Amino acid sequence: MSSRDPATRTTVPKVPTVRTIELSTATLDYTDTGGPGPAVLLLHGPLLDHAVWDGVTARLPDLRCVAPTLPLGAHRRPAPHDELTNASLARMVAELMEALDLRDVTLVLNDWGGAQVLVELGLDERVARLALVACEAFDNVPAGRPGRALARAARVPGALALQAQLTRLPAVRRRLASAMAARPVPDTLLRRWFAPLRDPLVRADLRRFSARFPVPADRDWSAGLGAFTGPALVAWADDDRMMPADHGPRLARLLPDAELVHVPRAATLVPLDQPDVLAEHLRALVRRSPTDHGGTT
Repeated sequence: MSSRDPATRTTVPKVPTVRTIELSTATLDYTDTGGPGPAVLLLHGPLLDHAVWDGVTARLPDLRCVAPTLPLGAHRRPAPHDELTNASLARMVAELMEALDLRDVTLVLNDWGGAQVLVELGLDERVARLALVACEAFDNVPAGRPGRALARAARVPGALALQAQLTRLPAVRRRLASAMAARPVPDTLLRRWFAPLRDPLVRADLRRFSARFPVPADRDWSAGLGAFTGPALVAWADDDRMMPADHGPRLARLLPDAELVHVPRAATLVPLDQPDVLAEHLRALVRRSPTDHGGTT
């Protein structure tokens, strides 16, 4: 029996306690496992929250795993005073690291790739290692058909409100999730992620964020990554329909000290599809020194 195959796992992840922190532009919910090891900061994509990481953090009890809920549509604390762009969210992440006094951080991105702007803006002084896990990159912003559809819907009056009501239906929830995960996503998670969108203030946040992105993209969102010289992991899902297959190798070539790994039987939501595999790779990344090179697998 392989520990890498999620179908063989029966362990129920321990759910960390949700905490709250007030930053200059938003109040964020977040989880902090408080482990004794180095800090790992895990970021999610639109219409998701910190719970997407619960299975991974449960497998890393020796590390301090911090997972915030960003104002990307599944949040429960509206952020009406922030401009909500990739740059402003990158600054929010940098402020969170400072507020929690996180140092020597391993920064992990899944789905949303906006925190790559941290490097571009020079806000990565607390980041020692970087993990890009099936995330937006280059011109794939917003990502794939679902991301582009969300950006277009944000420009149409009433479209997000209609989507919020449609996600009351289990079939609609399953269809939306099927584009992002190789395995069925528990409906408890889907209800959790889609329910906040029925709040007009949360919808307004998502609208302000999503409507800013032109379709197709008008810039290379990974252009500044080459400046990050620390150890990096690029984990690309073999069954991903949102992130182009060639973007993983391209990111690995762009980063000076990157290891590229391919994750089998996984789509965009690698933390749900393959939490054991991803946790192993993240633990290995935390242990890497700047002179280590993992190669390609």
